[in-house]
Amino acid sequence: MKKGTFWFAVFLGFCLASTGHAAPRKEPAKKRIFVVNSYHREYLWSQDSSRGFCDAMLKYGYFDNKEQIEEYTRNDRIETSKAVMQQIWMDAKRKTSKPELIRTTNEIVQIIRAFKADILFLGDDEAGNYIGNQFLDTKLPVVFWGFSGNPVKYGLVDTANRPGHNITGVYQSGYYLESLQLIKSVMPAVKTFAVLSDDSPSGRAHQKGIKFLALRGELPLKLVESVVTNDLQLWKKRALELQKNVDAFFVVQYSTLKDDKGNAVPDREVARWYLENITIPEAALGPFVKQGLLCAADDSGYRQGFEAVTLARDILTKGASPATYPTHAPKRGPLTVNTARARQLGITLTDRMGIEHYFDGVTP
Repeated sequence: MKKGTFWFAVFLGFCLASTGHAAPRKEPAKKRIFVVNSYHREYLWSQDSSRGFCDAMLKYGYFDNKEQIEEYTRNDRIETSKAVMQQIWMDAKRKTSKPELIRTTNEIVQIIRAFKADILFLGDDEAGNYIGNQFLDTKLPVVFWGFSGNPVKYGLVDTANRPGHNITGVYQSGYYLESLQLIKSVMPAVKTFAVLSDDSPSGRAHQKGIKFLALRGELPLKLVESVVTNDLQLWKKRALELQKNVDAFFVVQYSTLKDDKGNAVPDREVARWYLENITIPEAALGPFVKQGLLCAADDSGYRQGFEAVTLARDILTKGASPATYPTHAPKRGPLTVNTARARQLGITLTDRMGIEHYFDGVTP
């Protein structure tokens, strides 16, 4: 080949490549992301954690825009430029029996396997325990959020710092001390308290966490008694009796209470009854301040969802291993007081009480 012909061929090849005649560049495969939420979409904690999850997905490019967040939230499924996403709800606050949970688990596991996910998110305790154990030590990386207390309890991780398997995530520390310090700041005269909880996995875990700190003498108030039941009438009866004997309540959970016919009672109805009948102050978990309860050191469902995605991104894009990626509890949310409840109890709020966020009224 003559020299001029050679350089012409090179130039022609360059031009063809630059105008799209070269071999097409292979687009990276979209990530297939599956989410299992333990509860139902109306549950306040689930709304907070889902909002954090979606905001992180937008930040890291798995959603293209906010409109896609709305579509995903509405339809539980979406395809974006970088991901195919699906979520499903276990409804474990209302379907609480073991047969119901096992049946739900079997159905969801089949859907996940057919979906062929690249990563699986498990929101909160029931999804972690029931779904997580079906995928333990498989090739599918799993990230959880919202476990109440010790993340080792379901056998999915060996230790918090070194999970040892294909599963890692973020969990709730439970800011019981901070919540009780806040109620002491708001009402300095209180000295004793009782725990009110339903008999759910998260309720039991939080109740045990409070009891552990009480036994160690680390709380500013004396724990007198704990009520843990799913019987609504018993829960109400004990609350009315105990308010005569203690200065305050720590209301842990009331989302799996059932009436005398075995029907699940919406948590908003329980909160309405509580506010109409209980005349002593209470600390609570963060979401319940939105339902009218007095105060909480918020465990931040938003940060649970957001940081779970941050962790998962390292697995999907950086090759991080769940086996060696430590679990952690996110930084707590704000010290929050419901001003409507404070007025109802005759409490005057001041800047010296250390309150970081005010919420007025009840979420519709």
